[in-house]
Amino acid sequence: MTDNQEEPKAEAEEKPANPLIDIDHFAQVVLKTGVVVSAEAHPNADRLLVMQVNVGEDQPRQIVAGIREDWAPGQIVGRRLVVCCNLKPAKLRGIESHGMMLAVRGNDQVWPLGVDGDISPGTRVT
Repeated sequence: MTDNQEEPKAEAEEKPANPLIDIDHFAQVVLKTGVVVSAEAHPNADRLLVMQVNVGEDQPRQIVAGIREDWAPGQIVGRRLVVCCNLKPAKLRGIESHGMMLAVRGNDQVWPLGVDGDISPGTRVT
């Protein structure tokens, strides 16, 4: 190799699409049961619902979710959801969200992950 030639660069290591985490990292995620007490269409976004969700605290949390194409406000009220409660608040089209409901996209629509049975709002999911 001459002085003018660059040394071949090592190919960048590929990072796995889903890196493994240990139990200590998983334990940092606070998942709780929540009950939707009210919901309305987001005024500035066709795909978003603004929900008030009881997660066992003094006041319901406002959570904005991209499920409006599949769920009308009246269909989601009263449902028991699994909510991530320790995300940093985020503004979605101008409205602050204080958590994230878990959901899965099925073949035909988005399905909120929930809990069957009489589970109190705020129960920790383990």
